[in-house]
Amino acid sequence: MRGAIQYPDTELERRLWSSGFKTVVGLDEAGRGPWAGPVTAGAVIIGDDTQIVSSVRDSKKMSFKQREEAFEEIKESCVGWGIGEISSTEIDRVGIQKAVLMAMFSAIKQAEEMVGVRADYLIVDGKNVLLLAGYKMEKMNKGDANHYSIAAASVLAKVHRDRVMKQYAEKYPLYGFDSHMGYGTAAHRAALQAYGPTEIHRKTYKPVAALI
Repeated sequence: MRGAIQYPDTELERRLWSSGFKTVVGLDEAGRGPWAGPVTAGAVIIGDDTQIVSSVRDSKKMSFKQREEAFEEIKESCVGWGIGEISSTEIDRVGIQKAVLMAMFSAIKQAEEMVGVRADYLIVDGKNVLLLAGYKMEKMNKGDANHYSIAAASVLAKVHRDRVMKQYAEKYPLYGFDSHMGYGTAAHRAALQAYGPTEIHRKTYKPVAALI
């Protein structure tokens, strides 16, 4: 913690490294709750403390500008990273839990390809995440606030998803996706009631299903 702002550390990563787990992947998702758009996941692998981006913390606590700047710095400084994206159509087909798992698996595989080895250990934000078969894995609440690799992954997931939603805002200008990012705001509800759901709305989510 620096001043009044809480920054994550690498205590957990260093403990795992010293226990023989050399390739530790931090994982987080963005977009579990929105009514529209994809769910995304970020994966980040660091090798030591020299690869830390000092501005990184829980992505929800960072400004838009801070996240955008950190996004590029994280990719340049870490040894491996990945971003997974699962569409609203797929979320409707398999459910959000399975979709999050699929996004995380995709992100892990990208990061593993960059480092050229299979991950030894996964550290994941949130207790409500399905187990990724074949991996040693630790799930925790507030992981993005406390552990650097998870916080960095949260930035990748959040920035990527926000960029996708801004693209959708250009395609569907009446819905305000560039402001609420698909979350269930009053403005989003009003647009849904006025214009109906788009192809990127999650039809299995109750507020959207009620209008179909």
